[in-house]
Amino acid sequence: MIGSVATDWPPVAVLGAGAVGCYFGGMLARAGAPVTLIGRQRLVDGVTETGLILERGGVEERIPIRADTDPASVRDARLVLFCVKTVDTETAAASLAPHLPRECVVISMQNGVNNVARIRQASGISAVAAVVYVAAAMAGAAHIRHSGRGDLVLGDPLGAGADLQALSAMFQRAEIPCRVSQNIAADLWTKMIMNCAYNAVSALGHARYGRIIETPPARELMAAVTREVLSVAAAEGCSLDFDSTMAAVYRLGEVMAAAFSSTAQDIDRGRRTEIDSLNGFVVERAGQLGIPAPANLALFTLVKLLEESTAGRSRNTVAGG
Repeated sequence: MIGSVATDWPPVAVLGAGAVGCYFGGMLARAGAPVTLIGRQRLVDGVTETGLILERGGVEERIPIRADTDPASVRDARLVLFCVKTVDTETAAASLAPHLPRECVVISMQNGVNNVARIRQASGISAVAAVVYVAAAMAGAAHIRHSGRGDLVLGDPLGAGADLQALSAMFQRAEIPCRVSQNIAADLWTKMIMNCAYNAVSALGHARYGRIIETPPARELMAAVTREVLSVAAAEGCSLDFDSTMAAVYRLGEVMAAAFSSTAQDIDRGRRTEIDSLNGFVVERAGQLGIPAPANLALFTLVKLLEESTAGRSRNTVAGG
């Protein structure tokens, strides 16, 4: 159980410990929480050798932390940060379920608007949702480099019954700004808009957020993307104002000016992106609802083509030694 006392920390597991998971897991471990990162063997080897290197503002800290490749490592946890890519949601949830303690709280810290429902459908796990705003990238096997924000918004869209206030207090004790939302659907759709406006453009233009918002044609494209996502959100029962949403979109680019999107980072590494769950999700839902979404379709299509070509180059490089 996660209490509100000021000194006790619940055991935490991070499933899918990439940049987001390592940052928030690292911040919790830095504050004293017992944290286990569950990720690739490369991460485990790096943590074994150096600990987790957490770099913020050009200053590096070495954080003692555990790491494992086995989802069964959640068996002692009371809090699981569910940080896998959206394309792996069902598989990861099914692998987690047999090992999850009864009193454990699962927080979906993923992009997209429907992961909590997908987790429950795939595994029966009742997770809560977190909207994540952080600019972070893996600078090495166990080296996380933070370049902007690092805050959370918590909500319980399907009534999991978790004590969100206690969770928020726990994150804040670890110097992670966190608030509880009274309308998590609106917050999830707002983050979806941010992702759809920035991720593909950053990847295709190999541009940081600051340069994107300084480029007038890019701003026009982002506005077109946002209008389409707002139309889909409204049809799904979540109405958001265009002007205030665009102001928030541009503000994100200002405060996270140095950020490359996760899509750009995946493309650079020859990995599969989450574009299917971002612009691709909007295109799919728009088609089902009879809503035109040409800007999102163009970005989705171009990223898919780039994803396939970079993955092919990566495979060829590996094959050729």
